[in-house]
Amino acid sequence: MAKKQAGDHSDLKVVNSNAAAIDIGSKMHMAAVHPDRADLPVRVFGTFTRDLHDLADWFRSCGVTSVAMESTGVYWIPAFEILEQHGFDVILVNARYA
Repeated sequence: MAKKQAGDHSDLKVVNSNAAAIDIGSKMHMAAVHPDRADLPVRVFGTFTRDLHDLADWFRSCGVTSVAMESTGVYWIPAFEILEQHGFDVILVNARYA
């Protein structure tokens, strides 16, 4: 039996290629887009207001329309508000189900 390569998820179906994901942290946010959308599909952003606007601009340049974010604290609130202001459909998801 052939061994699967790391990152080989051929059994998963893409539901929304215009979606992005963010792992919200207190000191940084890890953001990911579909690999076909950017040379570096995973990027790190800071937590300051300017950083969040840069995140929104990057998502826009990648053709993102919706964002799912995971956070274990209250750090999601500024990101959620800024992304909504930029016109993204944003949802907060439970880490257990993400």
